[in-house]
Amino acid sequence: MKKFLLGTVALVAFAAPAAAADLAARPYTKAPPMIAQVYDWSGFYVGANGGWGSSHNCWDQVPGGIFIGSDGCHDATGGVAGGQIGYRWQTGTWVFGLEAQGDWADLKGTNGSLVFPGFFTNQTKVDAFGLFTGQIGYAANNVLLYLKGGAAVTDNRYNTYFTPTGLFLASASDTRWGGTVGVGLEYGFAPNWSAAVEYDHLFLQDKTYNLTTPGGLLFSSIRERQDVDLVTVRVNYKWGGPVVAKY
Repeated sequence: MKKFLLGTVALVAFAAPAAAADLAARPYTKAPPMIAQVYDWSGFYVGANGGWGSSHNCWDQVPGGIFIGSDGCHDATGGVAGGQIGYRWQTGTWVFGLEAQGDWADLKGTNGSLVFPGFFTNQTKVDAFGLFTGQIGYAANNVLLYLKGGAAVTDNRYNTYFTPTGLFLASASDTRWGGTVGVGLEYGFAPNWSAAVEYDHLFLQDKTYNLTTPGGLLFSSIRERQDVDLVTVRVNYKWGGPVVAKY
């Protein structure tokens, strides 16, 4: 019996490694590659904006084109609101675009005349403006930093009042063209939605105006220098692929 048991143990000892060797090895499965979702800024977009503006205006009295004195400066400030439409295309991390923007404005400011102190008050009003710009930006996924520049147009009215009574005396109005530069930071917070904060400066240079009374009589001639600063918050909706899978 003892010999039988020893033989059985020896047989099991030799058979166990052989059986283990015959077992199939566990198959190796490669881990799936990591996929990073990259925001795509390409496509048409439309949006709304609102914020604050300040038009810096300086008047010179120039009757008959002859300079007789600086009549002072003032800032016409107030709110702005409007919309924009544009198109962007992205190559790598660089983003290029074209945009048109139009805003209603309520910018108003006054100063007392320095040439005729105590008699006249000068007022500038900006009722609307438009921007037609190109853009270049750098994208870090869904964050876009961009610069813009192009043409600007403002709708202006220049008024003179009789200071002691506030009586309206004369005015001139004009649609005025110039240039603009700006910078913005935009964040894509949903697949097709983004929000931005933008600053723009408008250069409108010098221009001469004849202010006339309500009856059409010439009251004064001014040379007016104007620059406008704008800070707006913008929300855009775009058409285009929201994300691109990057391995």
